[in-house]
Amino acid sequence: MKEKYKIVEKNICGINNPRLVLKIKTDILDIKIKVLSDSKKIEYELLQLDKDTVMITADLGKDDKVIEVYDKEKKELILQLKNRLISRVFDKVFSFIKKVCARIRVVFYVLGRGTKFLWREYHFLVPISLWGKYFMDFIHKATGSGAKFYNPFYVDDYNKWLKENERKVEYQKLKYNPKISIVIPVYNATSKVLSECIDSILNQKYSNFEICLADDKSTNKSTIETLKEYEKKDKRIKIVYRKKNGHISKATNSAIEMATGEFIGFMDNDDLLTEDALYQVVKVLNEDKSLDLIYSDEDKLDINGKFRDPHFKPDFSPDTLLSLNYVCHFVVVRKKIVDQVGGLDSRFDGSQDYDFLLRVTENTNSIYHIPLVLYHWRMVEGSTALSGDNKEYASDKGKLAIEEALKRRAIKGEVEKDKVSTYYKVRYLYDKEPLISIIIPTRDYVDILKKCIDSIYEKTTYKNFEIIVANNDSKEEETLKFFKEYKKKYKNFKVVDCIMDFNYSKINNIAVSKSKGEYIVLLNNDTEIITEDWLSIMVGYAMQEHIGTVGAKLLYPDYTVQHAGVILGLGGVASHAYIGSPRDDIGMYGRLRVPYNYSANTAACMMIKKSKFLEVGGLEEDLMVAYNDIDFNIKILEKGYYNVFLPQVELMHYESKSRGLDTTGEKYKRFKIESKYMFDKWDNILNNDRFYNPNFSKKGWFMLDRKNKD
Repeated sequence: MKEKYKIVEKNICGINNPRLVLKIKTDILDIKIKVLSDSKKIEYELLQLDKDTVMITADLGKDDKVIEVYDKEKKELILQLKNRLISRVFDKVFSFIKKVCARIRVVFYVLGRGTKFLWREYHFLVPISLWGKYFMDFIHKATGSGAKFYNPFYVDDYNKWLKENERKVEYQKLKYNPKISIVIPVYNATSKVLSECIDSILNQKYSNFEICLADDKSTNKSTIETLKEYEKKDKRIKIVYRKKNGHISKATNSAIEMATGEFIGFMDNDDLLTEDALYQVVKVLNEDKSLDLIYSDEDKLDINGKFRDPHFKPDFSPDTLLSLNYVCHFVVVRKKIVDQVGGLDSRFDGSQDYDFLLRVTENTNSIYHIPLVLYHWRMVEGSTALSGDNKEYASDKGKLAIEEALKRRAIKGEVEKDKVSTYYKVRYLYDKEPLISIIIPTRDYVDILKKCIDSIYEKTTYKNFEIIVANNDSKEEETLKFFKEYKKKYKNFKVVDCIMDFNYSKINNIAVSKSKGEYIVLLNNDTEIITEDWLSIMVGYAMQEHIGTVGAKLLYPDYTVQHAGVILGLGGVASHAYIGSPRDDIGMYGRLRVPYNYSANTAACMMIKKSKFLEVGGLEEDLMVAYNDIDFNIKILEKGYYNVFLPQVELMHYESKSRGLDTTGEKYKRFKIESKYMFDKWDNILNNDRFYNPNFSKKGWFMLDRKNKD
């Protein structure tokens, strides 16, 4: 049995109410066991934790003595445990000690991180007005009390948040009531799961729908019996019984062929809709009848009846969609578009919905995202919601879907499966290297500048670039000597003098006007190149017609994240996502591994096509110090372009030493003035970042706010 089962954890915990907790690693897909207590069979719960690990839990009696776990098919003993009170008491005491030690570690960890933060951001010159805030932050984080947020990926946290934010919908009479055809491919679904799926549609508050089910030659008799029962139950239910099993795409297409609705809603045979799902879709259509594709947020329902793993999505993000199928469920598409693209393609079974969505989004820009959870994936055996490895071929089919999309769009590119996550990275290819102008503003601090420029020349594999140092009135002889030396050393190195008071926007605008490149990189003088092909990757994205700014992952010297995309309205005007996260963190749904659309990128390292830079008038010169890059990114969005963050491109960022701090005196006043400027100009956009789901907190990235907590 040791070859088939590896015991990862075995424990009987609880003093008054003992409970068996058992974790097993096994390569058996359909694990079948039985649990005995003193030779009597007892009920247990089984949860799939990942592709090869299951957790078994069972409630025991206080007087039970011997617990045995057997392989049901082979009738072989997997494990035997003795249920002793003294062992359970010891376990309780040991758990308490572990908690105390963990709390002490947290206190020291928070103290260390806080010290680094205050030095990095303020050099300990913290404005008096912020002392109270940071002290309370420390107390909350160190004690775990008064926490501001729920973590959406902690099951208990998420369910508490759902309870606190229970949706109360005021249903109104709608003028426009299009028929929606819900198409469902069915294959060997259990009677219970299939019934609950269909019932969740029949219980909709919006009534103008039909349910089109295509049975894909199920061999399970109860599946057929359930379908026939529902066929008699409601006239809105249509069923076709396929004579040959054709797998998911062909079955879905059979369901689509029966559809008479103006819109098609896609659903799996083991999932659930919230009762307001169709109403929310039609409500949006009443506001804009031209919409062709509507999608919502979603979560999962585990085998214990708890909701988990919510996916709070951004509004339409074309580059994110080339990294992963973030749209997924619930999706409603105009039937005219479904027919136009030819339904689902069986060549992509496993990732057929991904291929379908890529084709649909090539045929319409009328796309709308509803930021509400309207769909629950059921975590049942065989479902990709339970384990993506139930369909091992899906990853390769997803890669193929992206490759085919690039071909249809006449775009040269390679698709790579990310080695850590289950997502993808596109690398755009081009025949000729366009000239890139790298613009670096500086004022003295030549040691910092030299480190930056040397890293470009020594590490960059891309050949066709020029470096323009925007000299903001450097005085030191060593700096001027450096300029002279490097102009002789490199033909593609030049200095543009900007003799004026510091105005970041104006300095860069002047340097851009003197540049010869087709593409511009704004780069801080306190950065250092890590990724050797950084320019090659970034310019491939900047070449795409729909893309505006292209950003990179910036790291602090301790290799934690400094920049990974910018979220508008976070903590004020804007803030970087994932500040302080480990370099190798995957991020939520791969945000630190694969390209994602964000509203903004920092100008500490940002590429854009020069014509697009000029199209929006460059950087706003009224914003001399702060938020000029945020303002610029928003102007780019307003022109209809998308900004994209590339985590595969990494640079070190040592922070703006040559400019000084913004915490005291005139600089702090300037910072406050420029903050006000941004809210006066962009208030609505700052409060409604379309690439950051409104369910998330504006005080902590990708967290959920607790009610009545500040």
